[in-house]
Order: sequence, then structure tokens, then C-alpha cells
Amino acid sequence: MSPIKSPHELYAEREKRFNDAIALRKPDRVPALAMFSLMTAKHAGFSYEEDMNQIDKHLEGNFVTNMDLQPDLASPALFFGPILEALDFKQLRWPGHGVAANVSFQFVEGEYMMADEYDAFLFDPTDFMMRRYWPRIMGKLKVFQQLPPLNQIISFYMGVQAGFFPFGLPEAAEAFGALVKAGQATLAALGAGAAHAQRLAEAGLPIYFSACTQAPFDTLGDYFRGTKGIMLDMHRRPDQVVKACEKLLPIMLDYAVTATRISNNPRVLIPLHKGAESFMSLDQYKKFYWPTLKELVIRLINKGLIPVCMMQGGYTSRLDIIKDVPEGKACYWLESSDLSKVRETLSGRVCVKGLLPMSLLVAGTTDEVKSYCKMLIDTLGKDGGYIMGPAAGSLEDANLENVRTMFEFTREYGIY
Repeated sequence: MSPIKSPHELYAEREKRFNDAIALRKPDRVPALAMFSLMTAKHAGFSYEEDMNQIDKHLEGNFVTNMDLQPDLASPALFFGPILEALDFKQLRWPGHGVAANVSFQFVEGEYMMADEYDAFLFDPTDFMMRRYWPRIMGKLKVFQQLPPLNQIISFYMGVQAGFFPFGLPEAAEAFGALVKAGQATLAALGAGAAHAQRLAEAGLPIYFSACTQAPFDTLGDYFRGTKGIMLDMHRRPDQVVKACEKLLPIMLDYAVTATRISNNPRVLIPLHKGAESFMSLDQYKKFYWPTLKELVIRLINKGLIPVCMMQGGYTSRLDIIKDVPEGKACYWLESSDLSKVRETLSGRVCVKGLLPMSLLVAGTTDEVKSYCKMLIDTLGKDGGYIMGPAAGSLEDANLENVRTMFEFTREYGIY
């Protein structure tokens, strides 16, 4: 009978198991991870609306689910309802705010930066975001669009004299009240989140990641130009697209690094949306997407961090390109790619995670889940460098017993 391990021993064991997989070494067994998302609310008996708006229920659901399923790294909490509510945030609909109480949150895509605004963005991204972008995506901050260019306010004393007049307008009081309310909600969430992380650590569970960033192209395409806009821009203004991605690169890097310093967690999730085969050609990927993403990954690695690139969609044709990163320093979370090609191209170069189809976790049987997990371990995990996990990042529609089977089978079969 194996001796019972202390939470401290379990914590260290799990960190080592993950780090060994990243470094392409053989750990004691194949690690298994998942992002539970709103599945935690369902598991704990809360509505999605309660989960997104009540921090105590949100964190309790997260804790209960992590303790029940015992992933090797705990699925992080994701709480934002009161913060976005305070700002009248336009880019997201969440349970009870734009969608029904038990429907997952939805991104609202739009053209929040116009095609003729590239020059303004490239000249001063901060000014552009504060005076043009914020008022478009946060209803409470419309008064910011009346500010003069920020460099005119700070240039000399006459600028100071005339530059702050919008803050004397009646709507400014509402804007600053909303910022204070959002800030208070953020501080409460951060404090509760820190206590939650400590609670998980005391139970032997490190948190998967506490930092997140994006590929520069995705930031430009998702949040600023929208899918239609960025697709047209690749043909009509390709040089400006490249320049905007290069301008965003240090911003996306600093965003991730700051969060890792606060959390002391080196893992950085990078969800990738528009690099898939279904969105752009291979030549477009080489020109617009990969150069700044590769540089972001390398700079994160050079700072001692672990990029986890969640590659949504098909990536088989990109594998020969994306293998070109420092060996044993990153993780590629794949959704859909040819397994033999993945093994041939990435084995011994980059740790691979995922590839367990969501269709099986949602509608398959437990035996089908076991069979597919076995095939993934035999194909990709034989020599280390593989982490078991769902192909996609959200599990609210998954069958709980199928998710449980994924973890339990990997613990039993995935021993080296």
C-alpha cells in the first residue's frame, strides 16, 4: 500500500510532472490537465449567472471541481461579471447579461477600429485606445472620446489648461464612478483569488496558469478590426497589418510578464484564434501571423516563462513552421491535427497537449474516452513530452463522467 502523501509533497510532485513533460523528459506518468470553465458551476449546483456574479460561489465551485477531479494543475478561476457590468462592457455577453442565466459567455465581434485608423493606432496606441477604443467598447467611458490627443495635454502648460475640460462635464462623474466601481470589484476579486490559490496550494494543487496573452495578429483581428476587417486588410493594406502586429508585440509581452510577476506562476496561456488552416493560407500565416507570435514565444521563454499556445482549429500544415522554437521550453495545446504528423514533427522539440476530441467528452461513452486516451498516450506520450487534455478549452457542455474518465484512465494507464 502506497504511503499517503502530504499536500506539500503532492504539490511538488505535480509541478515536477508538468515541468518534466515540458522539458521533454519522462515524468512518472503522463500529466492530465483541463480548463473547466463554467463546468464548475454545473458541478457545484450553481447557475452560470450566479457563478459569474458571486465570487464566493464561483471560487467554491472551482475548488470543489478541482478537488473532485484532481487534475495535475488546477483549472484557474475566471471571474469578471461585476467588473464588466460596472463599465457597460460591449465586447462580451455573459450569463444574465445579454445571454440566459445558463448559457456560456459570448464574444461580440465588431469593427472597433476603422480601416482608416491604422495610422492613428501606429502613431500612439495608448492615445488611440483611451480616446477611441475605450469609448466604443465601454459605454460608461464615452466621455473619453472628447479628450484632445494625449500628447497635446502633456506637452506644455497651455495644454494642461485646456486639455482636461471633458472631465468637467456631467458624464465625467459617471465615468469615474464606473471606474471606481470596476476597480473595487477587481480588488475584491484579486484578494479572493489569492486566498483561493493558497487554499488550492494547501490542498496540494498548483494553479495551471495565472497569466494570459495573445498573438499580436489575434489581438488586432479579434478586438480591433474584427474578422471581416482583418481579412480585407491582409489584401488591401498588408504593410499596415504587419506594422500593427509589430507594434502590439511588446504590449502583449509586457501584459503577460506583469501577470506572472504578480502571481509568481511562470505559465502563460496564449489562446490562438485566427492562425488556423480554416482562416488563412499557409503563405498568409508565414507573413502575418507566425513572425510576431514566434517572437512573443521566444521572448517569454527568454524571461524564464512557459508559453502554452492553445492552437484552435487545424494546424497540420503549420507544424513544420511552428516547430522552430527553443526545444523543451513551450507547450502546444492542439485541437485538431494529424497525429502521425504531430509525432513526426514535434516529438523531441515541443511538448504537446490535448487532441482528445470534445465530441467524445460531450457525447461519447466512457469506454470510447478510454480507448481514445490510450491511443493518444501510445502515439504521442510513449517517450514523454505529452500532456493529456481536451482538444478545446471550455468544458461546460462535457459529460462529467467522461471528464472524470479522462483523468482516472490517464493516472492508471499513463505510468512510465
